[in-house]
Amino acid sequence: MDKTSHARPGAAAAGAGAPGHDAGVREVNFDGLAGPTHHFAGLASGNVASMQSAGSAANPRQAALQGLAKMLALHRRGVAQAVLPPLARPNLAWLRALGFAGTDAEVIGHAGRQEPRLLSAAYSASSMWTANAATVSPAADCADGRVHFTPANLSAKLHRASEHADTARLLRRIFHDARHFAVHDALPCAASLGDEGAANHTRFAPRHGAPGVELFVDGGDAFAAPAAPARFAPRQFAQASRAVARLHRLDPSRTIHARQAQAAIEAGVFHNDVIAVGHLDTLLYHAAAFEQEGLLIDSLQRACGAAGFALHCIRVSEAELSLDDAVSTYLFNSQLLCDPAGRRLMVVPAECLEHGACRRYLDRLAGAGGPIAEVLAFDLRESMRNGGGPACLRLRVVLDDAQLASLDSRVLFSEPLHDELAAWVRRHYRDRLVADDLRDPRLLDEVHSALLELEGILRLPGFYAIG
Repeated sequence: MDKTSHARPGAAAAGAGAPGHDAGVREVNFDGLAGPTHHFAGLASGNVASMQSAGSAANPRQAALQGLAKMLALHRRGVAQAVLPPLARPNLAWLRALGFAGTDAEVIGHAGRQEPRLLSAAYSASSMWTANAATVSPAADCADGRVHFTPANLSAKLHRASEHADTARLLRRIFHDARHFAVHDALPCAASLGDEGAANHTRFAPRHGAPGVELFVDGGDAFAAPAAPARFAPRQFAQASRAVARLHRLDPSRTIHARQAQAAIEAGVFHNDVIAVGHLDTLLYHAAAFEQEGLLIDSLQRACGAAGFALHCIRVSEAELSLDDAVSTYLFNSQLLCDPAGRRLMVVPAECLEHGACRRYLDRLAGAGGPIAEVLAFDLRESMRNGGGPACLRLRVVLDDAQLASLDSRVLFSEPLHDELAAWVRRHYRDRLVADDLRDPRLLDEVHSALLELEGILRLPGFYAIG
């Protein structure tokens, strides 16, 4: 394992009732590759880590290499991995639409002098958090038997709301075969239809290839008046979640909608995947995650039972880990995975093992007879300082052999691809970047050169429309 990651063995095998594997069907974790313009601008209000890091120096090279190290370690354990590349940044078309004119360098210079926060938003590397790229429903859940993707409109945050058109173009390039895939447009970009993608969506199933139960979590009804002034506003609304479920042609009897607790949102839980994580037949969640918790868990268990399997719910109480500690450690922004032997793995940020209460809880979770076979901790500090942990960095896509075979770009992970990408990062990425550096026209040239080379590495010809 890479020297920047740490593994702690737990039980020798998964607990009783570990979910099975379907021959020819697997979950592929598409991890976002941190882009060369990764920096700390504190653009995401409501994301405590992002706000706290604002103005400090970032290390784009380290951010990308940390993510690649996690991908490589999981690949070596037999967990299917793939890469989603960064979007083209800076978004010059967006800056021009805001009235900045001239050559590319002049646009950057004018924006840097007049509206530095807009320049920072145009340079944002936030597409690295691919849990916000889209909501994905496997073919087994959709009425037409295709894998459905709906790119998130991310309308709650200025620096993210411009991503969805390029995300849709990327997904349509990778998942281009209409026999197998349906890539929708994002929902209309309006505050009342805010959609944040897979970060507020979890799928449960007995096996990856079997029909499952899909859980959508929202921050409330966009048209309802708030009960009281809130510290932070929700980003996902019920109307958006219901629209995505309709677009994906899901069975209403196997689709559950839940409400995120306002107290959690105000504590810095900007997405549900900061307070709950699920995989196959397991849900791990904090007691403060949901409104009407009992009703939700009952509805989920009944729906899963009707689908032919039992849902195992692991509830973490406030006494075991406080809400504030859950947010600061990102315990729930972990990945739950199964290796080829069916052992349950839990991927956590290194911060979890450095926090006493969190580590003690993980020791119990992965102890003898516990539901987790092994806890793997990774150093993802560059991502964490900007508010994204292991779960933020990946988009889960269930694919069968025919669907996998239809992918003709070079995004499926391998050791040779890792080595080539790591060398590319070392050639092109800076090891220090602050907001003032965004005004440097040399950065613009560096990024353009890097992305055009990446286009060739990943066999995505023409994806990066530069200029």
